[in-house]
Amino acid sequence: MSSIDKLSRVSSADVNGGDLLAIYASGIGNDAAIALSAFVTWLQTQLTPAGAFQTQYSAPNATGFSVAINPTEQGGSVYLLLTPTAGYAAGTITLPLQAYCVDGQEVLVSCTQSVTTLTVSGNGSTVNGAPTTLAANGFFRLRFDGVLQAWYRIG
Repeated sequence: MSSIDKLSRVSSADVNGGDLLAIYASGIGNDAAIALSAFVTWLQTQLTPAGAFQTQYSAPNATGFSVAINPTEQGGSVYLLLTPTAGYAAGTITLPLQAYCVDGQEVLVSCTQSVTTLTVSGNGSTVNGAPTTLAANGFFRLRFDGVLQAWYRIG
């Protein structure tokens, strides 16, 4: 039986952020202690979805508009909010450059006005299932597959 089984038990009401947890830290190759608050911070980074979306805004004011999706960090997922000043006959959305895309990266696009002819440019990648038109208040979602180096519509 290990020594940890001999320790006193506490309830969550008895625990605070400064309390210590015993761990084996592979970085130092030894047993160590970590404050509960530091462990919670680390745990949150592990549980944060890789696809947390960054919001990008665009308000096109003419038909034939072109919007490039630009993540603030390489491989970042983007929520593009398009708010055109009117419904337009044509528009283009350009996805991030293939060389900077990562497996599981996503793009979510929402548009408040209709776009009769929509082009979704893969910027070096194939785009599978991209819409060719958008209704007012329409949306779509794409996910990048790193193995096939292509975007796939998932919503």
